[in-house]
Amino acid sequence: MVKPQLDVLRKLASEELQHAIGTLQDYLRLPSISARNFGISETVEYVVKMIRETGGEVQVLDDLGGNPVVYGFFAAGEEGDAGKTLLFYNHYDVQPPEPIDEWKSDPFTPVIEDGILFARGASDNKGDLVARLAAIKVLQKAGGLPCNIKFLIEGEEEIGSPNLAPYLTKYKNLFAAEACIWEFGGKDEKERINMVAGIKGMAYLELSCIGADIDMHSSVGAYVDNAAWRLVQALATMKNQQNEIVVEGFYDGIIPPTEEEIEAVLALPFDEVATASLYGLKRPLITAEKGIDPREAMVFHPTMTICGIVSGYTGEGTKTVLPKSAKAKLDCRLVPGQDPDHIFSCVKKHLTKHGFEDVEVTLLSGQKAYRSNFNHPFVKHVMATANDVYEAGSILAPNSAGTGPMHIFGEQLQLPIVSTGVSWVQAKAHAPNESIRLADFEEGIVHMAHMLVGLPEALEQKEEIIEA
Repeated sequence: MVKPQLDVLRKLASEELQHAIGTLQDYLRLPSISARNFGISETVEYVVKMIRETGGEVQVLDDLGGNPVVYGFFAAGEEGDAGKTLLFYNHYDVQPPEPIDEWKSDPFTPVIEDGILFARGASDNKGDLVARLAAIKVLQKAGGLPCNIKFLIEGEEEIGSPNLAPYLTKYKNLFAAEACIWEFGGKDEKERINMVAGIKGMAYLELSCIGADIDMHSSVGAYVDNAAWRLVQALATMKNQQNEIVVEGFYDGIIPPTEEEIEAVLALPFDEVATASLYGLKRPLITAEKGIDPREAMVFHPTMTICGIVSGYTGEGTKTVLPKSAKAKLDCRLVPGQDPDHIFSCVKKHLTKHGFEDVEVTLLSGQKAYRSNFNHPFVKHVMATANDVYEAGSILAPNSAGTGPMHIFGEQLQLPIVSTGVSWVQAKAHAPNESIRLADFEEGIVHMAHMLVGLPEALEQKEEIIEA
């Protein structure tokens, strides 16, 4: 087939932009909050509508529990390679918008100011889905799709994708492909597009301690144990003052990074001053005291984070109370080789060993980490085409510091995965005033179209490169 040049794709993307923005704004008005099971059915209907209006086939899979999984399919054009298929992974659910009072506008009423689109889900992940559908329209106008394109769009990513694995197992053949573009990515403070070829896993734990049937007057603290203090003391046994995780067995099974992966991480940009400014940090980075490069820690090291603690009275003013119970949420970001069930078991054994057998531990969700082969031609192709499109260039890390269900895809479908998207350094995903820049949205459309144009040829190199 005649391959459209990059300048042609840019022109077609520019022509498609306003329609894509309108589609995205309508999509963003749907509050698809999976944590509350709110707005899900309406959003699924809209996702189906978008795929059909783009010319694709669609199925809604809802026979295995949880929120529906949407399958979309676009056949290769007459001159395309029907023997090659790319899978896009996206999700239609979003995080809750709270705290509402910190939003400058209603989170589900899209607002555009100075070329920036504000709304919950703009960055994570609705903007990326619409950009990918727009790229398909661009290629259709340019002569047809160069290969088959599939979509898996789920509705539970923001709650840990608890029901996704059975769908991938049952519908493995439906989602079969040679490669996959993951859901997210964006520009850093120097305008370079940041992409990843993997993702960290997670063991999300809840620790709870019950000391009595009712809250008590704080005066009885002279002789009654305090559930809040007990939980704090239990937590303190798991991580020392040097920020080292000291749970026995926590690091079992970790697969060391390759030399190429280490080199790639050390080539990543990291501006400590800019990072401190971005988050308003009040203390030095914990890697400084340990003499560890923050980039290596971000990609290769597991974590244990207290996400929140609840106990007793936390309202305005004073209330002298000894709380009956205390609860803490922990997330442990895992690297390849670690298993969330094993982490759960290790934490339980650790607490019992240290005399806190009364502290109950629950594994709320778990996902394994995943890394694609850095040498795979698909990985190199995505990066090369990004360098063509983005003026400031691209950066590819072995894995993200965040978490998603990527391991399930790698395990079931056996394909390389690269994550890239239309976000930016100040997108504030999961926070108030989430946003994307419309210029980045347009460039994301161009990159996906340009990447697809040369994909069949890139995938043909697979055997030769891997065997070499």
